[in-house]
Amino acid sequence: MRLLIVEDSPALGRDLQAALSRDGHAVDLAGDGAQALAFAGAYAYDVLVLDLMLPKVDGWEVLQRIKQGQGAPGVLVLSARDQVTDRVQALNLGADDYLVKPFAYDELLARILAVSRRGGSQLPLLVAGALEVDPRARLARVDGSVLALTPKEYGLLETLLSQRGTVLARGALFEHLYDAQSEASDKVIEVLVSTLRGKLARAGLPDLIETRRGYGYVIAA
Repeated sequence: MRLLIVEDSPALGRDLQAALSRDGHAVDLAGDGAQALAFAGAYAYDVLVLDLMLPKVDGWEVLQRIKQGQGAPGVLVLSARDQVTDRVQALNLGADDYLVKPFAYDELLARILAVSRRGGSQLPLLVAGALEVDPRARLARVDGSVLALTPKEYGLLETLLSQRGTVLARGALFEHLYDAQSEASDKVIEVLVSTLRGKLARAGLPDLIETRRGYGYVIAA
């Protein structure tokens, strides 16, 4: 899942980016509202985690402008503003959820996943024959046995399976799995596909991921 953290506290922003990246997400960080709008215009995000008190362009305007666009991402407002009127205003402007600071990281992560499911970017359970992928637990199982996947391998498998039957180009997969600051090239997707295929083959699913030469990768419908 690709996330954008919009937070003007450098320390909190970096902590959130690091924690969510460790959980296998591609995470970009914007320190003000203008940068947030630029990121949102350049990349397709599943969820924005949005502070309201921002320099340059405040969070209220960011929320309103993002939600006016087509294919708008889910938005979780994360703010120290704890009045009911603030929550109501944010929800009326299109926010999908509202979490007050200070917060527990586990709750934040659960709410991000809930917002992503609400937007249709993740399904409760993804199944392909003996393979089951549970986005909430971030686990993949074959015949009930858990596959030992790295966060990126899991993210690749979930992305392909959630769009089963759709050929996804290497560049599109890279953009979904890696943040804007990544120094890797999109050729890393070939390595990920190779290692994931190896683990699936050892679990009895050698032909699950197909290569469409010149187009990309697909898990056939």
